[in-house]
Amino acid sequence: MSSKTSDQRPDTLLVTAGRHPHENHGFVNPPVIHASTVLFETVDAMTSKGARYTYGRRGTPTSEALEEALDALEGSAGSVLAPSGLGAISIALLSCLSAGDHLLVTDSVYQPTRHLCDTVLSRLGIETSYFDPLIGADIGSVMRGKTRAVFVEAPGSQTFEMQDVPAITAAAKARGATVLMDNTWATPLFFKPLAHGVDLSIQAGTKYIVGHSDVMLGTVSASEGAWKALKATHGAMGQAVGPDDIYLALRGLRTMGVRLARHQESALKVARWLEGRPEVARVLYPALESDPGHALWRRDFSGASGLLGVVLHDVAMERVKAMLDGLALFGLGYSWGGFESLAIHADPRGYRTATTWQAEGPLVRFHIGLEDVEDLLADLAAGFDRLAG
Repeated sequence: MSSKTSDQRPDTLLVTAGRHPHENHGFVNPPVIHASTVLFETVDAMTSKGARYTYGRRGTPTSEALEEALDALEGSAGSVLAPSGLGAISIALLSCLSAGDHLLVTDSVYQPTRHLCDTVLSRLGIETSYFDPLIGADIGSVMRGKTRAVFVEAPGSQTFEMQDVPAITAAAKARGATVLMDNTWATPLFFKPLAHGVDLSIQAGTKYIVGHSDVMLGTVSASEGAWKALKATHGAMGQAVGPDDIYLALRGLRTMGVRLARHQESALKVARWLEGRPEVARVLYPALESDPGHALWRRDFSGASGLLGVVLHDVAMERVKAMLDGLALFGLGYSWGGFESLAIHADPRGYRTATTWQAEGPLVRFHIGLEDVEDLLADLAAGFDRLAG
């Protein structure tokens, strides 16, 4: 089997990248290597610094297989693995920030990212400001002399605002800032951050890479200019992922293309159905023509995942609880990206600082899983009956 990947399309890369059967006695999958200590034949070999493997924390054939596959998908100079998506975000930010620096973060960011910035980074002397996710090329107006990084996320993980990533990256990099992006929603199958000027592309691999709700994993893929600092920071922080988790991530990666296609197909059907419900004020899903971010999504993205939001008309919270508590196929859970459908009630009003979240009524976020969509719609219809009392 050829290891050449540069001319392969994404669905083929998902199957082939990071696999070298000829190096593993012909076995299709790479070996799952449980290792800490690596032995050397001589003192000179041990101290030469030319060895491919030196210690389990520094990499094994198992971790290299996933990193190689990520580089093929992302078009990156190098990738690192972390024990969670938030761990990946932490490593990426610390690779490009120092005490006294200023960081800009979209106001629609994943809430744990905001907590990291407001606690750990603040304690380290790094100041964070939040900006309107719709700012686009005007990002320069909120940058300072010490702004070293800009963190974007498109769409927002609860409110689904689309960002003009190319415009933001162009303006930020013209002023010398590193641009980071949480690309978990789209994955590199539907959006390639590095091709749009981003320096550090981040994924919570827990979601769509793993795809089965059973592993915590984070990934960061770097441009040529950002790779050296990312690799050094990752190594210095001692971040390593267990080989069994990497194996499960590799297994999930091989089917991510077909899973995402199904997530997208079902999510679009559900989103359009929700648009027609009298209880719904608006649906937050950039792939919908009615979504304010649809034009940006259509210009830059090649697909949409299974995560969407629904703003209900004004209704008592007790009725929303009745709707959600009785769902049979939608579990109540904070994650997403797995095979199962999920729902949460979200309220961004308490943490937004650069913008104000204004909505007609309560916000519910749904992840549309791999169940039959007609069964999901029946479950939601029964939920709306409970909402109406």
